[in-house]
Amino acid sequence: MRSTRYRDSSPVTALPSSLLCSSRFRVADSRPISPQTWKKNSPFLYDLVLTHALDWPTLTTQWFPDQELSADKSHTTQRILIGTHTSDNEPNYLQIVNVRLPNPNSEELGLDKYDEQSGEIGSYSDTQPRFKIIQSIPHVGEVNRARYMPQNPDLIATKTITGDVYVFDRTKHPSDPPKDNICKPDITLRGHSKEGFGLDWNPTKSGEILSASEDETICHWDITAYAKGNPVMEPYRVYKGHSSIVSDVSWHSSQGHLFASVSDDKQLLIWDTRNPDTTKAAQVVIEAHNGEINTVAFSPQSEFLLVTGGADQNINLWDNRNLSNKLHCLQSHQDELISLAWSPFHPTVFCSGSSDRRINIWDLSKIGEEQTPDDAEDGPPELLFIHGGHTARPTDVSWSPTTPWHLVSAAEDNVIQLWSPNSTITKGPNGISIPLDELE
Repeated sequence: MRSTRYRDSSPVTALPSSLLCSSRFRVADSRPISPQTWKKNSPFLYDLVLTHALDWPTLTTQWFPDQELSADKSHTTQRILIGTHTSDNEPNYLQIVNVRLPNPNSEELGLDKYDEQSGEIGSYSDTQPRFKIIQSIPHVGEVNRARYMPQNPDLIATKTITGDVYVFDRTKHPSDPPKDNICKPDITLRGHSKEGFGLDWNPTKSGEILSASEDETICHWDITAYAKGNPVMEPYRVYKGHSSIVSDVSWHSSQGHLFASVSDDKQLLIWDTRNPDTTKAAQVVIEAHNGEINTVAFSPQSEFLLVTGGADQNINLWDNRNLSNKLHCLQSHQDELISLAWSPFHPTVFCSGSSDRRINIWDLSKIGEEQTPDDAEDGPPELLFIHGGHTARPTDVSWSPTTPWHLVSAAEDNVIQLWSPNSTITKGPNGISIPLDELE
């Protein structure tokens, strides 16, 4: 189940080896791949790969919507949101990282941009660090999830181990933590009795936020009603329709009164906030998966589509106009689903993270396409790409809101990666195929 606590973390001592592959990279996932093989083949599979070892793992990551172009137009500076998961009574922080990326428009990236020593693609000659933590805000316990408000990215909400949701105005906090390291959220959102991971801001109604919890409830707050004299807010509503841990929540992208929730009780619920009865969902799928459901995501560009991912290793595609039967089941992962995220640029594309250490990119427009026998062995036609760069369980994944096909993903082993599939894969009709003898 999604809410299972992560194993104890520890500082990283060395970068792990990685395997990078696409759905047209005809090598079984179970085949052992050496670091040398990965380095040899990664230029064919990626336009960009940057890997960084954090001091502590992050359970959350999100790409901010801003970027700054350098004066010589050789690179951009972008920001990533993360949060620490420490151990041994070490302090935890909500953190913002500056990332310097090569400007893909400055010149064509390719094999000549591959750094054989580091195994990175898309690097450039620069004495400045590519990853730099520019702000650390003290936090009570590990940061289970952090998300900025889309209407004002300076407002960041976090899920805590106590069940509370903190809201920080990052502009009111110094870049470096104060000496006393005391956590001082600008608003504390109360209502849960246990922790959780699900957290989502309403994309159409500024200030509204949902939180899912192990206490089997969903809390709904509206921080526009916040009174400065009292930094603690009780929920506007508490939704009680599940009979087990609520794993995740997702607002509808255009209808700000609708949201979806999923749970260990196998149910997919669609809620209408206009209904005063907070115990009765507008739509109910009693058994949406053959096991616990860990993640749900409404499409940002289609008002009808949403996807769910479960412990049964499946991703189910739904049309909320008729939930009596799922539209399609996407299968490729070899372990439970952890996260789902839709591309902000391509309405049929989304990615999925799994405990099998893979992050898959899917294209729904390819469902039903004819395949060669070799391609069919690699997976269904809608499986566009497999990112195998993590050697530990991924914790979160986020698309860049400014650059198509750029993603950031984090894993339990302290590693965070920024990557972009080779444009031949994302634009070409057949992907790329690497001969087997090239892998030996």
